[in-house]
Amino acid sequence: MLDKADEQIFTGSVRLVHAVGMHARPAVKLTKLAKKFQAQISVRVAGAPEWINAKSVAKIMAMRAAHGSTIEIKASGSDAEAAVATLVDLIASDFPDGAP
Repeated sequence: MLDKADEQIFTGSVRLVHAVGMHARPAVKLTKLAKKFQAQISVRVAGAPEWINAKSVAKIMAMRAAHGSTIEIKASGSDAEAAVATLVDLIASDFPDGAP
C-alpha cells in the first residue's frame, strides 16, 4: 500500500466554454462523472484560494464559475490521472448530452 505522502497528484486546467457558466446542469454532470472515480477530486476557479470537492453538486454550483473562466482540477488516488483527463474533456466539450 502506498503511503499518503507518496501518492501522486494529477492536475489539469480547462476553459469553461458553457455559455452561462457552471449552473445546475453542468454541475450535476461534472459531479456524476467525478463520482465514477475512486480518486479524491477537487476543483476551483483559477486563482481561487479554496479547492472544492468535485463530488458535491452544491459546492460546485456555489463556486459560481463564469463563462470563460479557467477551471483547475486536481486528483489523487488509484484512477486520478483518468479522472482529471475525463473531467477536462467533459468541460472542454461543453457538457454534451451524451455525458453522464
